[in-house]
Amino acid sequence: MKKINQTIKHTKWILLALFLGFCSLNNGYTEPKSVEIKKNEQGGYTLYVEQKPFFSKGVIYNPTPIGKGPGYNFFTHRPKAWTQVDGKLMADLGINAVRVYSTGDDIEAMKEFINDLYQKYGIYTAVSDWLGLWEQPRANYADPAFRKATKERILKIVKELKDQKGVLIWILGNENNYTFSGKIGFWTSPEIEKIDKIYEKQQKKAEIYYSFIDELATEIKKIDPNHPVALGNGESSFLDIAAENCPNIDLLAIIAYRGRAFGNIFENIRNIFDKPIILSEFGCDSYDAYRKKENQNIQSDFILDQWRKIYNNSTVSGNQTGNVLGGFLFEWTDEWWKFNEGYPEDWSEHNPEAGWSNGSYYYDIRAKHNLNMNEEWFGIISLQRRQENGLNKRVPKKAYFDLKEYFQKIEERRVLPAKNE
Repeated sequence: MKKINQTIKHTKWILLALFLGFCSLNNGYTEPKSVEIKKNEQGGYTLYVEQKPFFSKGVIYNPTPIGKGPGYNFFTHRPKAWTQVDGKLMADLGINAVRVYSTGDDIEAMKEFINDLYQKYGIYTAVSDWLGLWEQPRANYADPAFRKATKERILKIVKELKDQKGVLIWILGNENNYTFSGKIGFWTSPEIEKIDKIYEKQQKKAEIYYSFIDELATEIKKIDPNHPVALGNGESSFLDIAAENCPNIDLLAIIAYRGRAFGNIFENIRNIFDKPIILSEFGCDSYDAYRKKENQNIQSDFILDQWRKIYNNSTVSGNQTGNVLGGFLFEWTDEWWKFNEGYPEDWSEHNPEAGWSNGSYYYDIRAKHNLNMNEEWFGIISLQRRQENGLNKRVPKKAYFDLKEYFQKIEERRVLPAKNE
């Protein structure tokens, strides 16, 4: 009798397995993706994480201590800033995602970072890569050897990190499209140099670069079908060419510094490249270059208006045609090395000099030579020289507290997106 019962029990398990397999094959059942984007009947887009709508209330994270510069690797620093103080401050603010510009050279340290933020605070990580933009020798997207080496490196990162629950999306590039005009990072090829007209050269560069992005996205999806792949782009320039050459991109990660609002960028993108948008970099510094003093009130006002525009163009706000999935505010902490990045002696001074001009930030555009963008003052957290537990003491700015109140309000009135296609 015991043997018969064991046989029956074994048979039940076999039948259950066959039934589940039948359901999978015949009813189109597929394992739900960890992170995916769905388009509704009205044309709006929603990001889903573990099958729940997810609005990215994100921040860019690069916590460089006072006195350190562009080569600093915070992933390997001890004590860990994100578990010591930053993670809790973010969670209290309402941050649910961070963006890092690069994984660095230590992939195990990156895993630890992702897991720490997710397990301790429920914060996800958008994993980005510069695609060689700032490396020496300079990136050349027309060079087969460079493309091959870059692809191998990116796919290795994806293989190593794809199963970490805290991964949100992959972002390929940042503002690499600025290389088309030579504004940053010049590159070329014999094919490009045969073209006489400057703009046609730029177009050819765009075709070469965006086709490479699509090639990367295609290969990433073979390895990891569970996380969307984004094209990182500075503003909306050349997106018409990207639309023709990047069919396998899931979303656009757009950098936009347009003052209080974003103009027509969301509608413009819908018309030329109908993909969902995440604001991968935006914000406002806290230094008034005209009056030559810090002004946290203006920074907070601008940042709140920016988040309002992002939220109002998302489906979670009730706008069923919304094509914005959220954003990543630039940035978490001030970076004291930004103005003189090649001069280490200046990294211990909070430099008030501005590095570039932007009329959309009209309150201090009358500064000398119209230089009003202060790279060292974009954080919503100030750093002090005084150390606490091995880290520069963090002091939240006004924007931190005002944004916390705003995030609480939008969570209280959050609505479900429309029915998906």
